[in-house]
Amino acid sequence: MSNVKIRLLEPKDDKALASLIRSVLVEMGVPKVGTAYEDESLNRMYDTYNYSGMRYYVVEEKGEIVGGAGIAPLQGETSDYICELQKMYFLPVTRGKGIGYKMIQTCLSYAKEQGYTKCYLETMPYMQAARKLYQKVGFVSLEKPIGNTGHYSCQAWMIKEL
Repeated sequence: MSNVKIRLLEPKDDKALASLIRSVLVEMGVPKVGTAYEDESLNRMYDTYNYSGMRYYVVEEKGEIVGGAGIAPLQGETSDYICELQKMYFLPVTRGKGIGYKMIQTCLSYAKEQGYTKCYLETMPYMQAARKLYQKVGFVSLEKPIGNTGHYSCQAWMIKEL
């Protein structure tokens, strides 16, 4: 893990990141419709997250992007104080090394700095390792989604007080 660094997304990362996210979604058997797979923003992540209150981080190892995650305001939510942990995906070689935990801490630290008081996320019920990690950092399950992410195929929702 000594060669791994978390850094801010740069414009040059867009193509590699879009490919990484889509490959992980396919690996996990996530539907292509109603999930991040079909988000138009995947092809222009730098532009998507280049706004106030939004930030995306990538994990880089030996010059290659091996994961990423971001924070943005929760779409469709009337409160300005709820953000969403978005597009957190890692290649298999990266998993199980504590990098996901560090990434979540990095994202939540940024969210707190921005004045968010809650962080929401959506995932799939069968993604047990991810859900276990989210619970470890204090996310709790919700019975139904909040906001309007457009990810209607995601059937597990969680939130955390910041």
